[in-house]
Amino acid sequence: MVVFDLLLENLPDGKVISVDVGLFWTAVVVENERGLRCGLAATHHRSDHEHAQPAVSEAGGLHLWRALDLAHLVRAPSPTEVAIGLATINALLPEPTHKAILPAEEYIARQSSQGRVALVGHFPFVDWLRPRVAQLWVLELEPRPGDYAADAAAEIIPQADVLAITSSTLINGTFESLFALRRQDAKVMLLGPSTPLSPRLFDLGIQVLSGSLVREIEAVRWCVRQGGNFRQVKRQGVDLVTLEATP
Repeated sequence: MVVFDLLLENLPDGKVISVDVGLFWTAVVVENERGLRCGLAATHHRSDHEHAQPAVSEAGGLHLWRALDLAHLVRAPSPTEVAIGLATINALLPEPTHKAILPAEEYIARQSSQGRVALVGHFPFVDWLRPRVAQLWVLELEPRPGDYAADAAAEIIPQADVLAITSSTLINGTFESLFALRRQDAKVMLLGPSTPLSPRLFDLGIQVLSGSLVREIEAVRWCVRQGGNFRQVKRQGVDLVTLEATP
């Protein structure tokens, strides 16, 4: 995946301090010259891994790996390992200097009051956002009332003025096919706590990155390990930030 090529190129190394794979979120803590940093990614799994090959082939020993080696798990066939790799990348990336403490839904509402928005992934803010934009399509693998099935993407995405894609698509491998359906003049956002806050992704034609920065590492780790959802994890010390490409 081209996204991972860009993220891994010239990524700094570090020492792996901990790897926590929770029910909903995966947290990786690394240490390097910038100090301790924690990265998050959504936990993904396949049901057959419990009785077939393991979801994490080296479980129990990942804390002994070099951080860069752990980051390269984004190329693994197991989505659980991909999430570990992405969380490691998020921990190793330098914190962006030009960022806004602004949730994704507020950004979309400000940019799209007269526009058509295609949102890949049913985020908790869907009901809040719908009356604040001219048109909102929500594409979801498991559609809820008012959503469209994921296989409607080829019809809906080319109509959108703003395309907001959940960063979970980096983990399940669908990002590039969805991104390819965009109109060339559409504004593209990658959003969700798994989003890598790397300006290098702007080179692909993504204009906005909306992700997370962990401020209270130990409190967040405890919540992840005990099965916390993101609302619970965020309360333990996570900022939502938005990074926009400069014109």
